[in-house]
Amino acid sequence: MTYDLVVRSRRTVLPDGERAAAVCVRDGRIAAIEPYGAATEGEDLGDLVLLPGLVDTHVHVNEPGRTEWEGFATATRAAAAGGITTIVDMPLNSVPPTVDVAALHTKQAAATGQSYVDVGFWGGAVPENRDALPELYDEGVFGFKCFLVPSGVDEFGHLDAAGLDRALRAVPDALFLVHAEDPEQLREAPPSDRYDDFLASRPPAAENRAVSTVVEAARRTGARVHVLHLSSAEAIPIVTAARRGGVRITAETCPHYLTLVAEEVPDSATEYKCCPPIRERANREALWAGLAAGALDCVVSDHSPCPPALKRGDFATAWGGIASLQLGLPLVWSQAHERGYALHDVVRWMAQRPAEIAGLPRKGRIAVGGDADLVAFAPDESFEVDPARLYHRHPVTPYAGRTLRGVVHRTWLRGVPVDDRPLGTLLRREER
Repeated sequence: MTYDLVVRSRRTVLPDGERAAAVCVRDGRIAAIEPYGAATEGEDLGDLVLLPGLVDTHVHVNEPGRTEWEGFATATRAAAAGGITTIVDMPLNSVPPTVDVAALHTKQAAATGQSYVDVGFWGGAVPENRDALPELYDEGVFGFKCFLVPSGVDEFGHLDAAGLDRALRAVPDALFLVHAEDPEQLREAPPSDRYDDFLASRPPAAENRAVSTVVEAARRTGARVHVLHLSSAEAIPIVTAARRGGVRITAETCPHYLTLVAEEVPDSATEYKCCPPIRERANREALWAGLAAGALDCVVSDHSPCPPALKRGDFATAWGGIASLQLGLPLVWSQAHERGYALHDVVRWMAQRPAEIAGLPRKGRIAVGGDADLVAFAPDESFEVDPARLYHRHPVTPYAGRTLRGVVHRTWLRGVPVDDRPLGTLLRREER
């Protein structure tokens, strides 16, 4: 049997655990998984671990319209450098936002020919586009994102509770992703260089109440819902109880909520600002417990960059978003290793479960028939974050100077090493 690529590792992370294996690739797919010693051809990774390519389902690429914030070339190159081989792009902050078929085609055209990893697209649900949702879904978006609070950009409006119900009923089979904060629980952030003042403006109650709103809407409509970037650990029992009661709900968190803590945010350090906010140390540990218990399903970046000028000012006025595509794997692995978790846990959180939730059956696992998206990873090597070595367009990061554990040595996309050629393809939702 001849193959296009064979990669051998004594530590291959497979769906049923870690073992020595040889992954054999033909025509971009995994054709066989052989015992490590049975394959004499191909590349031996030595002490490197072989992981499946990660799947990041929460990425703001911002192109077209705000390409000066980020773009497909820069975002996907950063993703590949971080071991991510599939991203699903959010419907904002591009202009136009992906709220109808014409806008989707515009975004697909922008991504064509410059993506280093595979790219799918979410649609957006806004107050005025309910009738456009079925056609947009038929055109291949993976589901729909909506906000329950102002999104931060004028062209992407937010839904109230009644609007959420109408959107869920418009496309009963679709997955709806919800930015869950309750506007009545938010307070206007005062002009301040102190992080505590910003944190107090977005209390846990805002997330907790909004998650309850999402649960009740899903219960009424039977829809499938997903809570985005959960930062309040107090909301985890709400998700857990809803799931036990038959509500089709999943939830994600992000590397910044699992790594950073409010007590350590310096004054004026607006690179730490995101919405919902980074909370206290005890909350971080409760998020880790929820992740380990399966109450939180996955970890994705919420990569949301902007030009440096928009990050200046105080915590009230600076843009709220953290860019971390390239750093997500070492960030999560650094914290996971410290707490005694294994690489197969990280793969479940950052590859397998995001792929399952989005509906990407050939992604997120090293399995026969799957896409040969692979990562050679050195889990015991460390590095210091140097913003100058980050590939996303504007290297503004709260992680500058931080020492992280785990180094990506090589990334393959459908069996081809990712180098200076943008070989990514555009993905469509597959019928379940």
